[in-house]
Amino acid sequence: MQPKNWIFTVPLRLRSLFRQPQADQELDDELRDHVELKTEEYVSKGMAAQEARRMALLDMGGIEKRKEQCRDTRHVNWLQDLLHDLRYGLRMLRKSSGFTAVAILTLAVGIGANTAIFSVVDAVLLRPLAVQEPSRVVYVSETWRDISPGLSIGNFVEVRTQAASFESLCASNSASFNLATDDMPERVDGEYATASYFTTFGVPPMAGRVFTAEEDQPGHDQVVVISERLWRTRLHANPAVVGHLLTINGLRYTVVGIMPASFDPLLSLSELWLPEAFTPQKLADYDSHYLNVMGRLKRGVALAQAQSELNLIATRLLTEHPIDDKERGLRAIPLSTALLGNQKLALRMLLAAVGFVLLIACANIANLQLGRSRTRHKEIAVRVALGASPQRIVRQLLVENILLGLAGGTIGVLLAYWGLAWIVVYGPAEVPRLAESRIDALALAFACGVALLASFLFGLAPALRAASLQLSEAFKEAGRTASGSRDRVRSGLVVSEVALALVLMAGAGLLIRSALLVSHVDPGFATSNLVVGRVGLPTAEYHAPEQASQAFERMVAEVDRLPGVESAAVVSRVPLAGGGGDNNNGLLPEGKALDPANLVLARLQIVSSAYLSTVRIRLKVGRGFRPQDTRERTLVAVVNETLARTVWPGQDPIGKRFACCEAGPKGRMDPVWHEVVGVIADVHSWGLDRQIQPEFFLPIAQMPPGAWDWIGRTMDIVVRTRNRALPARDLQAAVAAVTPGVPVYELSTMEHKVAGTLQRSQFDTFLLSIFAATALLLSSVGIYGLLSYMVAQRTRDIGIRMTLGATQGQILLQVLGYGARLTAIGLAVGLAGALAATRVLSSMLFGVGSTDAITFAGVSLLVAGVAFVATFIPARRAMQVDPMVALRYE
Repeated sequence: MQPKNWIFTVPLRLRSLFRQPQADQELDDELRDHVELKTEEYVSKGMAAQEARRMALLDMGGIEKRKEQCRDTRHVNWLQDLLHDLRYGLRMLRKSSGFTAVAILTLAVGIGANTAIFSVVDAVLLRPLAVQEPSRVVYVSETWRDISPGLSIGNFVEVRTQAASFESLCASNSASFNLATDDMPERVDGEYATASYFTTFGVPPMAGRVFTAEEDQPGHDQVVVISERLWRTRLHANPAVVGHLLTINGLRYTVVGIMPASFDPLLSLSELWLPEAFTPQKLADYDSHYLNVMGRLKRGVALAQAQSELNLIATRLLTEHPIDDKERGLRAIPLSTALLGNQKLALRMLLAAVGFVLLIACANIANLQLGRSRTRHKEIAVRVALGASPQRIVRQLLVENILLGLAGGTIGVLLAYWGLAWIVVYGPAEVPRLAESRIDALALAFACGVALLASFLFGLAPALRAASLQLSEAFKEAGRTASGSRDRVRSGLVVSEVALALVLMAGAGLLIRSALLVSHVDPGFATSNLVVGRVGLPTAEYHAPEQASQAFERMVAEVDRLPGVESAAVVSRVPLAGGGGDNNNGLLPEGKALDPANLVLARLQIVSSAYLSTVRIRLKVGRGFRPQDTRERTLVAVVNETLARTVWPGQDPIGKRFACCEAGPKGRMDPVWHEVVGVIADVHSWGLDRQIQPEFFLPIAQMPPGAWDWIGRTMDIVVRTRNRALPARDLQAAVAAVTPGVPVYELSTMEHKVAGTLQRSQFDTFLLSIFAATALLLSSVGIYGLLSYMVAQRTRDIGIRMTLGATQGQILLQVLGYGARLTAIGLAVGLAGALAATRVLSSMLFGVGSTDAITFAGVSLLVAGVAFVATFIPARRAMQVDPMVALRYE
């Protein structure tokens, strides 16, 4: 047989597709001619005309069957059938408008929530970092005890020199800068970076160039690279800015390049980059561990290979620097893991929660579909009797479900737009790249995929049930109850809804209880009427420690004179401020050998003499600071209770001494000692839901000279007011009177800072609670729908039972008992699932365990109560059935 020529077959198929009536008419004419020719042939052989036509039709094997065979040869029947199924499905859905509206709205909620949360997960976690080949970029940190600090400058230089696994290695240090603009001085965030910073990330500037290795040297470092955001917002997108001078921290820097808007490799929203320009003294520093170090692996070098090399380098560093690097290791992890690791748990939890909501929605619609299929038995039976195959029935019903899914997905995308906009506006500021979340092509593809998957999930069981329909059963006119197998399917769906709802309710309950406990935590100081602002002094003008100390003391005196001010003080970092600014030091108690194993990690706070009284931290023992505590007198310190218990357990800490952060005249082996003069109550400096850490305070007049570099000559001003707000312009004017051109930034009340520390946990709790409430509502609707269907189908049976003597109470108990059994099974399954699922929330909880019995009991009672209400309504309807009416019920 010669192969068909596509030049002829393709036009014929297109003609059959787009001009179907004409093609069918031609087929009818051809078959009729064939039958007539056969009939004439049989007549010529002596047959009667009627018998001859019958024989001709028998030879054809049936006109309709032969038509279908001919149509099949066109290979376009599937598309015609699909169009027919679509038209028929639309008519059936329009006919059942109530069911259609409920199904579409239910699906829209599930798909919309999934799409919105997926968009956030995609922006924050899935989207690769905007650097060249991000899979090759790693973050290198030290490991010491249970923390992962940055590298010291000396260790960074050693790693850069000795490591052969890296194509390039860079370091940076986050900082804030005073930027002089045409309008008013502003504080901007940026970084000190090595010259290899930009080549490591492989992103070229959009204009100009980056600074060179020669410019990353002391005395040659008066250059700056700025971000596109700073260029556009603060420099008015001046096209000639490259080569011009900017005043930063009182010094003049030449702009050499502008980085593109996408360049934010550390997700820190840095506005500018200055050369690190390490001095010889800094290059010899192995003690201060604060550098962010990133490396680009060479091609073909695996992360495990680089880690092995870092382990060898860490061993050498321990040998060469036994004091500074004792117990310290080196670790390399993917940069994305280092930046986004702490975001994964909460976002994955929310994604799982909306997935549960979608599953409950699918179970709900499947239950509705199973109930609805009861009314379509005769319709489907007629189609089967006319020759429709089970596959054809399944396809038709799945097409209807796909129409529902796509309609729900369309509305769901609209809901996702609204929900995502709300999340971006009110979401926690600490979540990186949250503002980049959007409903893009990937999110739309995800929504479409979820809609199709949901259509399959909720439509498969009803479609298979309908396809297995027995004609003899369908055509019986007598009212019957649903079969036991179908009741089991629908009951199983309701049980799964209750179980999934309980898992979500348990998670939300734990987070709510944790949030309530956190909200009642005493921060350790009085937060009301407390205003906080931050001030950074230019290094050029206040390089000498005495100049910086006197400037801050004059600021405090100036602010003290403002109307309505009760007292004012400065502190290196106010409690609950978040972000950077922490200075952790190893304290060496007197009497212990100078060995890293004897050091106690504690947070250093530099304060003015009135700080403790201004913030109203309770003094437990001893005294606070006095103006007389200067460098010419005994160096004193105040410690918190946790540090006192850690260093001197069971002892009176007053009069004890420790060394922390300053070498004596004979070097580091001759440390400077500080005498403890007071013990204050513990303060939740890191957050109300965070564990209190050891903390010690030094007076600003006695602070080590090198500490000004540690804190960047930046301190917080805290102002206690007398029952009224302090205008920002008044505080700015007081600071400007002492240090002209220096801005006050991060200005807020302490109550606002307290709220900010709870924002992330409250936001996660709120979203999970919304999803859990939606799941509970959907599951209650599922219970109500099942029992309402059961009562409607068994109306005749109920009437017969009541005629035979059953009381209304017995009927009520029967229906309630059935609903209670389903609820109890769902609760049992849900509790088992919740006990396993809520363990992942352990790190997000405060003061409550992941298997808290009170929470589990409370949410179980809540779910049971809602289920009882959903059960009672149809049970009450069953109790009120009129026996005479029921006996006539069909």
